[in-house]
Amino acid sequence: MRKLRFHPCGNFNDRYEQELTIFETDFGRTCLIAGLVILFAVVPYASGPYLLYIFNMIAITAIAAIGLNILTGFTGQLSLGHGAFIGVGAYAAAILATKAGFPFILAVPAAGLVTALVGVMFGLPSGRLKGLYLTIATLAGQFIIEYLLVHWEGLTEGTMGIVLPGISIFGIAFNSDRGFFYIIYICLIAMTLLAVNIMRTGYGRAFIAIRDNDRAAEGMGIPIFPYKLLSFGISSFYAGIAGALWAYYMISITTEPFNLALSVEYIAMIIIGGLGSIAGAIYGAIFITGLNEGLRWLTDIFMGVEILSKAGFSMAPLRELAFGSAIVLFILLEPRGLAEVWRIIRSNFRLWPFSY
Repeated sequence: MRKLRFHPCGNFNDRYEQELTIFETDFGRTCLIAGLVILFAVVPYASGPYLLYIFNMIAITAIAAIGLNILTGFTGQLSLGHGAFIGVGAYAAAILATKAGFPFILAVPAAGLVTALVGVMFGLPSGRLKGLYLTIATLAGQFIIEYLLVHWEGLTEGTMGIVLPGISIFGIAFNSDRGFFYIIYICLIAMTLLAVNIMRTGYGRAFIAIRDNDRAAEGMGIPIFPYKLLSFGISSFYAGIAGALWAYYMISITTEPFNLALSVEYIAMIIIGGLGSIAGAIYGAIFITGLNEGLRWLTDIFMGVEILSKAGFSMAPLRELAFGSAIVLFILLEPRGLAEVWRIIRSNFRLWPFSY
C-alpha cells in the first residue's frame, strides 16, 4: 500500500533553542544570505551618487528609529527628544574627533555611550512620571539640549559648527559615498542584531511587560524604574551611534537639523513602520526617507510652475501635511504599520492558493 505523508500546518518546537532562533526555516536563512550578497556586492556599484546618498541616509535613520522603537514601541515610554539625542551623538563624535583626537572606530561607540548617559539623565523623571507628563518632560529635554548645543560655544562652536576629519580605518580611507555605504550598513546590521537579541532576553521581556501593564510587571518582581532607565539608555545609545555616523557622513555639522521637527519625524517612522517591531523601524525609515525625497522632488517641480507662483501657492506646508496625513491613514487603516502589512503579504504567499 502507498504510504501517506502528512505535512505539519505550522512550526512546532520541542526545544527552547528552536523557539529562540531568529530565522525558523532554511528558506529564511537563504533569503538573508542572498539579500546580503545583493546589498554589498550589487547595490554600491549599480547605484549612482544620489541613490547611494539615499541608501546611506536610510541606514543611519533606521539605526536611530530602532532605538526609539525599543523605548516607545517595546517599553511604552513616548519620547519627544530623540532628535536632540541624535544631535548629542553627532556633537560628541565631532568633539572627540577634533579636540581629543579619537579615531573613527573609537569616536562612534564613545559618542553612543555619552549619549546613553545623557539619555539616562533625562529619563530620571520616568520614575515618577508616565504618559503625557513623561512626554512633556522629554520635550523639555529636547529644548534644553537644543539650547546647550547652540549656546555652549566653548564646546560646540555654537552656530559656526564643527568640521570633522575624514574616516580612516587601519590606514584605509573611506571618504566616498561607496565607502560610507559599507561602513554604515555594517553598523546597521550589527545594531539590528543587537536589538533583536536584546528583545529575546529577560531585559526585552521586562520591557514588554512594563509596556503592557507596569503595575502587573511590578507585582511579578520587575523593578520598573531601573528597567525604564535602561530602556532610555539603550534608545539614546542607538541615537548617539546614528548621530555620530551622520556627522562623519556630512563632514560638517551645525545645530539646525536636531530640532523638534526631527523628533516628530522619528515618531512618525515608528508609527508608520510598526510599534514594537525591529523590522518595522527599518520599514518606517525607508518610508519616511523616501517620502522626504519625493516631496523635495515635487517641490522643485511645482516651484517652477509660473501659474502656481502667481496664485500665491506655497509648497512649504506640504511636508507637514504629508507626514500628518500618512500617520492618520496608517492609524485608521493599519495601526500595526508596515510590519503588519508585510506579515500579511508573507502569509498570503505561504498559504497560496488558499485565501488568508
